[in-house]
Amino acid sequence: QYDDVVKNIPLDKLLLETDAPYLAPVPHRGQRNESIYLKFIAEKISKIKGETVKRIAEQTKKNTEQLFDLQWASL
Repeated sequence: QYDDVVKNIPLDKLLLETDAPYLAPVPHRGQRNESIYLKFIAEKISKIKGETVKRIAEQTKKNTEQLFDLQWASL
């Protein structure tokens, strides 16, 4: 069900988050969730959308910068 939601969200409208400190992603299920696990969220989304993890990371970074009017160093 979540996969269908992710498939239908345009990549330029997508942000990443972790639900920290709850519901850690596989392979850390049952442990405290940490922001460092965001890479697992990006990996899952890349599989669902058929994109590379790098593409997901670059686009969601850009989306975050636009939403919050930020400028960060390159990935």
